[in-house]
Amino acid sequence: MKQVQRGFTLIELVMVIVILGILAAVAIPKFVDLSSDARAASTQGVAGALSSGSAINYATYAAKGTSGGRVVVNSCDAAKATLQGGTYPTSGGTYSADATAFAGANAVAGASNTCTLTLTPTSGSAVTASFTAIAVP
Repeated sequence: MKQVQRGFTLIELVMVIVILGILAAVAIPKFVDLSSDARAASTQGVAGALSSGSAINYATYAAKGTSGGRVVVNSCDAAKATLQGGTYPTSGGTYSADATAFAGANAVAGASNTCTLTLTPTSGSAVTASFTAIAVP
């Protein structure tokens, strides 16, 4: 009577475990430190919201003038008032924009200024992103 071999040999099983161990050692570090990528994406998202809010605020001013519920934006930091609630998000650390006021020709309505937003997290390194603020008197 013929014997039929079934299953895997011990050597095959050990080789599979070794290969899985090597793959895990290479792949796990890539997934462990995603917090820095998340901070950068969060900061870019807030900077995008500031750019959009500033553009919508200027469009409101251009359409309705000073009676249209616009927000005065005369510095990079003042653009945060265009966000819902009028403040930066509070989770993950502290956001701040450069407080430089619009100067000279950039102080007129509709003039744009490139600003820098900084996230200072509770742990880890600071992250920056740029946004465009539009002046509204």
